[in-house]
Amino acid sequence: MLEICKTKYIMKKTSLYEIHIKSNAKMVPFAGFDMPVQFEGVNSEHLKVRNSVGIFDVSHMGEFLVEGNNATEFLNYICSNDILLMSDGKAQYNCLINHNGGIIDDSIVYKFSSNSYMIVVNASNIEKDWNWVVKQNIKFNSKLTNISDQTSLLALQGPKANEVLQKLIDFDLSQLKSYSFVKSDIKGIKEVIISTTGYTGSGGVELYINNVDAIKLYNLLIETGNYLDIKPIGLAARDTLRLEMGYCLYGNDINDATNPIEAGLKWATKTNKDFIGKTHVVNSIENGIEKKLICFILNERGIPRKDYKIFDPEQNEIGVVTSGTMSPLLKKGIGMGYVRFSNSKLGTKIYIQIRNKYVKSEIVKPPFIK
Repeated sequence: MLEICKTKYIMKKTSLYEIHIKSNAKMVPFAGFDMPVQFEGVNSEHLKVRNSVGIFDVSHMGEFLVEGNNATEFLNYICSNDILLMSDGKAQYNCLINHNGGIIDDSIVYKFSSNSYMIVVNASNIEKDWNWVVKQNIKFNSKLTNISDQTSLLALQGPKANEVLQKLIDFDLSQLKSYSFVKSDIKGIKEVIISTTGYTGSGGVELYINNVDAIKLYNLLIETGNYLDIKPIGLAARDTLRLEMGYCLYGNDINDATNPIEAGLKWATKTNKDFIGKTHVVNSIENGIEKKLICFILNERGIPRKDYKIFDPEQNEIGVVTSGTMSPLLKKGIGMGYVRFSNSKLGTKIYIQIRNKYVKSEIVKPPFIK
């Protein structure tokens, strides 16, 4: 019991911690933070985002600034995607790859100008990523600044999200294309980064602000979206939402030993340039892979969970589940996992071992919902 109390004591808190407590959020330790895992319930929160609008506090995420004349060259060397394809005001999905071809982290790079960028990384990897970026920067000498502890991030997500935000800004939000961003003032809050990104697949924006502005912006969004009965959403629903879209979660579906080709991330890996781990990635493309990340849906009752085993129809073990849940929208068990490449074809019948039962399932193309 003492150990648990001690762990809670050292947990970091976001600027909205007290608001979450007053909202009766269930708080859990996550990536070194006390975070709201749910408020009213996972299913209701999930459906609120799918059908209307909800707001997430994801201020535990990490943000690094990369600046200087060599910033573009440096990022192109440490990132899997092609930074040269980016124009100002654009965001780009990336993987940071190690020398063995494994994924250190997945991230989003934001381009302010040719010599000014921001990398957004996963909360659990902030220290690891920062140390890696600093080490690789030695020969590039870019200016690096870790602004994670002073930056808050609110995700306003759902088909009605833009409708809510539009009431607070003086430009046409519909003109901002996917994976684009602008800096804009919102009712006296200076230089908010408004980005058409998110982790739910239901549209909306992510809003980066200084910690001191987080409470004001959060309250503004809640008050403005009150006519839609806007709700705060916890991390549990964020996970079910991303899983319905087939989005990878670091630590589950990808990790330091995962090759991006195995994970289906070839689209974010450009081999027409030099980058760390390129040799291993090219080898995977040219000589093939032994395993592949697949999405599957259960054809019988059951809920797949991480580390459950996957079998072929002859009950030969062929892989393992990396993420799984009961889809609040489909009312069926869905999941992701790695199987032998020879067993990864769409439509392949597989079995998920849940306790002592082999549950009939099928490999499907993501996303699970349209």
